[in-house]
Amino acid sequence: MPAWLTVVGIGDDGFAGLGRPARRALLTASVVYGGERHLAMLPARLGARRAAWPRPFDLAPLLAERGSAVCVLASGDPMLFGVGATLARQLPAGELRVLPAPSSLSLAAARLGWPLQEVATVSLVGRPLATLNAHLHDGARVFVLSADGHTAAAIAGLLDACGFGATRMSVLEHLGGERERRIDGRADQWSAGDVAALNLIALECHATSNAARLPLTSGLPDDAFRHDGQLTKRDVRAITLARLAPTPGELLWDVGAGSGSIGIEWMRAHPACRAIAIEAHAQRQRFIEHNRDALGVPGLQLVAGRAPDALAGLPAPDAVFIGGGVTVPGVLDACWASLRDGGRLVANTVTLQGEAALVAWRERVGGTLTRIALSQAQPLGGFDTWRQALPITLLEARKGEGNAASPHQP
Repeated sequence: MPAWLTVVGIGDDGFAGLGRPARRALLTASVVYGGERHLAMLPARLGARRAAWPRPFDLAPLLAERGSAVCVLASGDPMLFGVGATLARQLPAGELRVLPAPSSLSLAAARLGWPLQEVATVSLVGRPLATLNAHLHDGARVFVLSADGHTAAAIAGLLDACGFGATRMSVLEHLGGERERRIDGRADQWSAGDVAALNLIALECHATSNAARLPLTSGLPDDAFRHDGQLTKRDVRAITLARLAPTPGELLWDVGAGSGSIGIEWMRAHPACRAIAIEAHAQRQRFIEHNRDALGVPGLQLVAGRAPDALAGLPAPDAVFIGGGVTVPGVLDACWASLRDGGRLVANTVTLQGEAALVAWRERVGGTLTRIALSQAQPLGGFDTWRQALPITLLEARKGEGNAASPHQP
């Protein structure tokens, strides 16, 4: 089927700013879908029926028009956090034509003189404010796609509270239109009044002395997490994450999550990484909720329950970490059975009983065992000596690489 649907990117300058192909598509369309603001930009001479998006948002009415000449209006570049990307997941490429306008990011980079490839982008449209936390680094430049006119003040408060009050903020309203305006200020001195609902926020991050300076590598400092001692410690966590080997788009099960540190650092490895933390202890569930927001991954899913029962119905993981519960009957087998082919399972334990369970499981299924023994220099009288932490036994197995077909086989 030839392309029946054209997605037209439109800027704040409206119909007058469109190129000839976009104008022609709108003039020949039988129906035009879009938000009320975008539809109001169309001239009266267009004969197409105008259809505002239903609330809640639903593509079904548009897809029912298949075969007709249909246009969709979207802000700027429809493939950048826009409806074009949503439609591209629903339709074959040959049925869809996209005519982008300059994105708000491109316009903002031009106004500020920032090389676009060096600027991080965060969307707060329909996403928690805590999403921004993962991008706060001294000297970083960040573009924030704003949810509304209150977003700038909320960001200023967040930055000031977490030690980035010296950050320079620029709010860019109605980019590319006649009402374009720029408001500049420091986060800890932000006092701008009314801000237009249509805005983009540019941040040039500057940390103050009390800011937590968190690295991009795995193995965050232990004090970056709120916990009660049930925490995979920094050096062991870095080794564990290296064995789990996160890649974009993959899903991790963090079983017996404790403070959530493994799942949180898995998600910080790449914006597309996903994780589910399974934890039965009520207080530790609260720690996970706090830590995921504070460290910028509010999308971490928390399942309140105990494995293996709590695992039923969860989407199949690409990797599993078992930090607690290796001696619970059925946990290792249930995790292995759910794991996708090629997926990784890593389990840690400090007890003899846990080690025996891992050794026995490896005999049946395969994998490798590693002993991790770490020591730290600590005072002893007027001298220093090595204090050894409890040794960790780590099991690593990749499904489908020389493993038994089922852990239940002898």
